[in-house]
Amino acid sequence: MNALPTIRAAFVIGRRDFTATVFSKAFLFFLLGPLFPIVIGLLFGGIGANIATQAERPRIAVIGYENDIRRLEGARARVAGILDGQPAIEFVYYQPAADESALRQRLLTGSRPAVVGVLTGGTFLPKFIGSLDPEGPTARQLRLIVGQAQVPPGLEGQPIAVTQVKRTAGRTSAARTLTAHAGQALLFLLTLLLAGMLLSQLIEEKSNKVIEVLAAAVPVDAIFLGKLFAMLAMSLLGIAVWASAAVAAVTFLADPGTLSALPAPALGWPGFVLMAIIYFAFGYLLIGAAFLGVGAQASTVREVQTLSMPITMSQVVIFAIAAAAASNPDGTAGIFAAVFPLSSPYAMLARAALDGRWWPHLLAIAWQALWLAVILRLAAAYFRRSVLKSGPKRPSWLSRLRKREPRPAAATARP
Repeated sequence: MNALPTIRAAFVIGRRDFTATVFSKAFLFFLLGPLFPIVIGLLFGGIGANIATQAERPRIAVIGYENDIRRLEGARARVAGILDGQPAIEFVYYQPAADESALRQRLLTGSRPAVVGVLTGGTFLPKFIGSLDPEGPTARQLRLIVGQAQVPPGLEGQPIAVTQVKRTAGRTSAARTLTAHAGQALLFLLTLLLAGMLLSQLIEEKSNKVIEVLAAAVPVDAIFLGKLFAMLAMSLLGIAVWASAAVAAVTFLADPGTLSALPAPALGWPGFVLMAIIYFAFGYLLIGAAFLGVGAQASTVREVQTLSMPITMSQVVIFAIAAAAASNPDGTAGIFAAVFPLSSPYAMLARAALDGRWWPHLLAIAWQALWLAVILRLAAAYFRRSVLKSGPKRPSWLSRLRKREPRPAAATARP
């Protein structure tokens, strides 16, 4: 088959699908779709952070004199500085009463304020009664604060001198590993979000018999190729809009010093972004070609919904294979993930963050392009034979068996 007419026909099919999809009202809702989980995530994230902050600040009642209170507040401030400004424990102070046992019982059972325990005896003979685990984090923080309060002023010791350097090998390696995993996760989420639409691409054409007209006019390979690249172009357009909005939000909200402090991937940020775009395209095309071939066998939306669950789980398994090999791309698991065509884009994107060599990526791109052609040809051939009922058809084993059976001899006619 000549490739040039197939490419021309695929371009016509792709332009038709791309125009019909992008210039529709539903495409606007498609672009706004990711905003809803982001808004919901920020809302519930803020609520969860507020709940976590309240839960991580246990309140302890302290019965003591003014001198003990001053020492405990100074020690608490020093410990809060060690803990990045987060208050370790919240103290509520009370002056000693004539009946200290009754006061302690009232504080433990009362709800205003609700305390987890009572500290008595000042800093000289401290005694804590409450519901804390003796080896838990709150009890250890309380011991640290009381220990700091017991040190006389001026005898805390000289603080350690810290000299900061811009880069270390350990920090750079850890940051690049984090970049590799983050790139894989983003690539997986985008592919999971966008490639699933290819399952239902041919249902409308099959239901109204348009697919028969298209198949009579152009090769089936061109139909598959055109629809696949039309959906890729639509996905890249959506990603460009989302990326522009994300860059604008980061530019206005994030600290410029924080962004400049991020260590660059092994290929550098321009090379890593270029590889991310290329590997997203190949990952989308490879999985999309398989999805298009599987979805082309479905005749109704119900069948597509039935296929969605196992296909989504297969994507999760492919991502898990690549994520497990991200930290060691030269190991056995890393090489297997790079060679297996469906997980190769994820594994090679992680390598772009960890390894500065370019030749593995050129080899991987050629390998993925070869498998894309193979999957498309197989999907188109199976669609042509099973749905359109055209092309060479191999006889079944039952028909071949019947041909081999000896036929009974014809009876001789009587005179």
